[in-house]
Amino acid sequence: MSLVLGYANSVWNPHRQGLIKDLEKIQMRATNMLLTIKHLMYKERFLRLKLPTLKYRRSRSDMLEKILTGKYDTNVTFSLKTSRL
Repeated sequence: MSLVLGYANSVWNPHRQGLIKDLEKIQMRATNMLLTIKHLMYKERFLRLKLPTLKYRRSRSDMLEKILTGKYDTNVTFSLKTSRL
């Protein structure tokens, strides 16, 4: 599921709150389809599945793209800590 929501995000990386919320709604509906955790609230489903936030995945993807294309500044220290709801 997270791979689908992160597909081509180097080209299409939403920065507007409305688009980000739309993506969150997709993830919310997708987690609700899992019968074993359907009864849980979204935040609880999210934690149970150990999903990183969309913001975390976008930041990680941006950093990886910079590393792979040689645009990452090695003088800058940036730590990605797993972000939960």
